[in-house]
Amino acid sequence: MRKFQFQPSWVTLILVIQSLAVLVIFQSMVSFRFVRQAKAVCTGGAPIIFNFGDSNSDTGGIMAGMGYPIPLPEGRLHFGRSTGRLCDGRLIIDFLCESLNTHYLSPYLEALGSNFSNGANFAICGSRTLPRMQAFALYIQTLQFLHFRSRSLYLATQGHTGLLGEQDFRNALYMIDIGQNDMDGAFTEANGNFQHVLSRIPPVIEEIKTAIKTLYDNGARKFWVHNTSPMGCFPQKLAIPRNDDTDLDEHGCLKTYNNGAKAFNSHLSAVIDSLSLELKDATIVYVDIYSIKYELVANHSKYGFDNRYMACCGHGGPPYNYNHSITCMGAGFQVCDDGSKHISWDGVHYSEAANRVIASKILTTEYSRPRINYEFFCKASSPALIVSASFKCNLRCASPRERTIVLQSVNLK
Repeated sequence: MRKFQFQPSWVTLILVIQSLAVLVIFQSMVSFRFVRQAKAVCTGGAPIIFNFGDSNSDTGGIMAGMGYPIPLPEGRLHFGRSTGRLCDGRLIIDFLCESLNTHYLSPYLEALGSNFSNGANFAICGSRTLPRMQAFALYIQTLQFLHFRSRSLYLATQGHTGLLGEQDFRNALYMIDIGQNDMDGAFTEANGNFQHVLSRIPPVIEEIKTAIKTLYDNGARKFWVHNTSPMGCFPQKLAIPRNDDTDLDEHGCLKTYNNGAKAFNSHLSAVIDSLSLELKDATIVYVDIYSIKYELVANHSKYGFDNRYMACCGHGGPPYNYNHSITCMGAGFQVCDDGSKHISWDGVHYSEAANRVIASKILTTEYSRPRINYEFFCKASSPALIVSASFKCNLRCASPRERTIVLQSVNLK
């Protein structure tokens, strides 16, 4: 019997070569180790962002405002130097800025080398909402913004150029990520009384509501609000001595702390819904950061993390590498070689690798309410924050379903 031999045609060879080329391009765009910058979608100028919060989004305010030295290994990745961020590299807000191809937000209190052309960052490490006159509470950050705004507008009338104008402030996006330190303080004061923790939540939420309305009264119309994190998954909390493991949930997180965070988020969600009805010409996006971070812990191996509870920078070794007397940067601290295998950088703050994953999930809009594409903030006006769907997510920062959503949105089919 005559054997059949396949003779590939030139057309077949061309198709094979094209397929390989597409595969190489695809793999480069979804690299395991970095997220490529997406081109800015906004027209008419760079996006403008004003951020208010705590260490989760502080890009150097605590170092500029208080003079606290924050040396390496903080910032050892990407920057190669300390920038005042409590992280080995970039924060969530940094990745969001990268997705717009805009420079990182300058801390409002940084006197030298700041660039406020795309907004300013008022977030300060350790900030709370209450007491409101404590540095640097949310109320103080709001006052700082009002001064920044009035000063910019006044100097513009005196002939100074390159400053933000009235329309810029109106078109900007106002981001708020605060409350974690308030909850931490509530648990410390409660001494096991969960009802005390719950009683502390409404006043905190009221401060966030007041800040939004104050900004609204001064022209802000676009808001972006993060809820609080699953504190019960922090190595810092898990390392607190306990009699037994009855308070641990199925993924090894402390239920009491997470229940407190959920209660906070429920109150915040209700207030955001109420404000959305009251401030009819405003857009307020509520982002479920809790669910993103909890899912990251629950399915850590899917994203390439080996250590979901163990801090990279700390002391004590497994299981948490956290010692309340010897924290990261304290005398005798230890730091891991590869932070990309750790979700937690220092027991409280997330590693750059984890922040990259969290940012990519934000960009899918699956965790936002309302679920609007970020391009919305550019329509009908010029600069505003757009977290573009063209953000190139990498393989470790999304599930197969999320990768499909992101890749379809950027026409990588």
